[in-house]
Amino acid sequence: MSDAYPELVDPAFWRQPLDDRMARFAELREIAPFLPARFVNPVAGFEESFYVATRYEEVIEISRRPQDFCSGRGAVSIPDMPADAMEFFGSFISMDDPRHARQRGIVARSFTPKQLQTVLDSVETICSEVVDRMCERGEVDLVDALSKPFPLLVICDMMGIPRSEFDTVLDATNIILGAGDPDVLAGRDPMSAILGAGMQLTTLVNDLAESRRAEPTDDLISALVNAEGDEDTLARHEVAAFFILLAVAGNDTTRTAISHGMHLLSQNPDQRRRWQADLDAVTPTAVEEIVRVASPVTFMRRTATRDVTVSGQEFVEGDKVVLLYGVANRDPRVFDDPESFDVLRDPNPHVGFGGPGPHFCLGAHLARRELAVVFRQLLTRLPDIETTGAPTPLESMGIPLVGGIKRLPVRFTPTAPLESRT
Repeated sequence: MSDAYPELVDPAFWRQPLDDRMARFAELREIAPFLPARFVNPVAGFEESFYVATRYEEVIEISRRPQDFCSGRGAVSIPDMPADAMEFFGSFISMDDPRHARQRGIVARSFTPKQLQTVLDSVETICSEVVDRMCERGEVDLVDALSKPFPLLVICDMMGIPRSEFDTVLDATNIILGAGDPDVLAGRDPMSAILGAGMQLTTLVNDLAESRRAEPTDDLISALVNAEGDEDTLARHEVAAFFILLAVAGNDTTRTAISHGMHLLSQNPDQRRRWQADLDAVTPTAVEEIVRVASPVTFMRRTATRDVTVSGQEFVEGDKVVLLYGVANRDPRVFDDPESFDVLRDPNPHVGFGGPGPHFCLGAHLARRELAVVFRQLLTRLPDIETTGAPTPLESMGIPLVGGIKRLPVRFTPTAPLESRT
């Protein structure tokens, strides 16, 4: 592999403002459909190589071909995960069929709009609860006040995690996805911190799963470990791995989309006015546009299972391919004026929830509901909310899995909580 592009693995490049980074990607996208990169494996200590897919067509093509480009050798990290890390983080997002189909099928039985109607209905209540806590203050860090707690509270309530354990789950998930940031690590070794957080969540969920097997309640853990008739259930270690996937990916991606969305509205006041003028009509397309532009999940990795050629690029068995969703979502071959934020954009065939195929985001419906509710409340209850500074990104050791924001200062005219307006 020659002519690697060093910025692709440079933490400083990924700390740049999103617009600056995407301006460089607009140049890189036109060089070739696949670009080579190299990195030093932080565990093994030797240099490895991979390719990045920056164009929409190639991201779609590889997503559709799981037999040629698998997930089971590692999907959420560019280096292969150590065996002990896979113990905690090897849920079905990093599996291939038939194991993937089995686990996803079990989860899907309880993770459909019909089955989760109670959860979907509770999103409004939980959002009101969180906004109530911040609405009288007038000036907050939106990440701490809203983006962090809201989606995680939805997930914890859905799973049946007691509110008393919320801070434990929040701290552990912050470590798992923020292990490249010195503020998050606070001097700890990254791998030790990640494994410790994984063990903490695993212990919590395993204990709850045992309790729900004995005495089922009306929550997702109970549904996953108690079958009807001949239906299969998740094993003890599978429940914990799924919860880590849900608590980390499902929480942090929505958290990031909320923060990016608020920043985008502040940068584009005309689009904000358009949305506020007709909330019912604009919300569906506005939510999709936030997901397209923010693309909270930066990448997923696939691995070539055999020698294969895609768009003129020859891959050999074992080659790693990183699908850059946010870059594909700005491909001018597919999106008109792709660098513009347009709350009325339609059609909008973005890959913000992943490409087509077996690994399309199972929680996309819930994420859309959360974003619709949170921005409806912000734009009605705090109609003059605005950012007062640039977002501070989470630092990473290379390409971040999620393009997280750790601080976003906002201000607004204080208002009374809903609960006091009776």
